[in-house]
Amino acid sequence: MPDISWLTARPIAHRGYHNAAEGRIENTPSAVAAAIERNFNIEVDVQELADGDALVFHDDDLDRLTFETGPVIARTFDELKDVPMRGTTDKLWRLDDLLALVDGKVGLCIEIKSHNRRDSQRAFVTRIAERLARYDGPVVVKSFDPDMLSVLREVAPDLPRGIVADSTRDPKDWGQFSRIERFMLRHLLHAPRTRPHFVSYSVRDLPAPGPAILNRWFGKPLITWTVRNQTDRQRAELFADQIVFEGFDPEAGQPEKTIAQ
Repeated sequence: MPDISWLTARPIAHRGYHNAAEGRIENTPSAVAAAIERNFNIEVDVQELADGDALVFHDDDLDRLTFETGPVIARTFDELKDVPMRGTTDKLWRLDDLLALVDGKVGLCIEIKSHNRRDSQRAFVTRIAERLARYDGPVVVKSFDPDMLSVLREVAPDLPRGIVADSTRDPKDWGQFSRIERFMLRHLLHAPRTRPHFVSYSVRDLPAPGPAILNRWFGKPLITWTVRNQTDRQRAELFADQIVFEGFDPEAGQPEKTIAQ
């Protein structure tokens, strides 16, 4: 497996170094370019499209961030390539476009968004792994979905993979899961099966036994999300190795006046 020490060496800009007041929306080329300029590592999200391609986009649907509506997975990139993001001239873009822009200048942490399907979106995950195998730059992948990590372990064992997790207490996010499933996800009890190389855990829910055990006993790097203020940052400094941040300059240490969406 490649060296991932870079993952904890520099702060990680959440969905790029975005600020809506300055025209930089999350997960856009402008936000990514701004992070590169500041030498921040970058975390982005990718969603599956109808044609199997990977859109650099967080939400399951298009409504919040574009003037289009409906699920992302129902559209092809040809249908979306000219769609602008709200409040910016940036247009929707793919994983290939992201990799071309970053080009190894900073580290990339790519979160694969899951629909929690029985097939674990295997073809989609495999396609991402195959594309990243040809990328000459520091990169890791992560997901909330342990089954996606199992696919990655099988098809790309040397591609660094991480589990994203939290307390699983929000019914909006976790209401479809049983109490036992939430318990296993919260405490990372899938780790013997998924073998994550790092953990990405909610700053609100630290300290927590699962990430602490993997970090202290097994040496797995622990990054924490999403750090938005100094209170979050102080907690992160106690329990994590690095932060995924937004809404402030972590080197200046002061919140920006306007936080992006």
